[in-house]
Amino acid sequence: METILIVDDEKNYTLILAAVLEDAGFETLSANSGDEALEILSKSDVDLVLTDMKMPQMDGISLLERIKKEDADLPVIMMTAHGTVEKAVEAMQKGAYNYILKPFDNERLVLYANKAVRMYGVVKENRQLRSAVENRYSFHNIIGKSKAMQDVFQVIRKVA
Repeated sequence: METILIVDDEKNYTLILAAVLEDAGFETLSANSGDEALEILSKSDVDLVLTDMKMPQMDGISLLERIKKEDADLPVIMMTAHGTVEKAVEAMQKGAYNYILKPFDNERLVLYANKAVRMYGVVKENRQLRSAVENRYSFHNIIGKSKAMQDVFQVIRKVA
């Protein structure tokens, strides 16, 4: 089951969003601040972050930047009741998966969440497959100390 982290300083809003997303089949975690969200992310496997833009201490853009430093592929959907074109553009340029204005249609939110989670699932599967291929077919498993073999290893490193 995919997990969505909901970040909003309004506790009632996180409860409502959690109910909507859980009804759609997601597992949810909630945080009421950017710092709390980062703490949860450090301990949990999350497939999507849904965060408010306007929060005290750490706003949504700052949280987005911190998340992208840790995992550039983790999708983040930004929510705001105070939307401007400039803020939407800034969020997208900094790596937000999508941007949604409050109040929003629950069906649209679930649609965005499903798309983001599917995309991230493909990214995670790709990472796992690359890792498996690298571990199985890496040249570190080849034994050879001769000059000719060292030259072959050098060529392999360049090609890789």
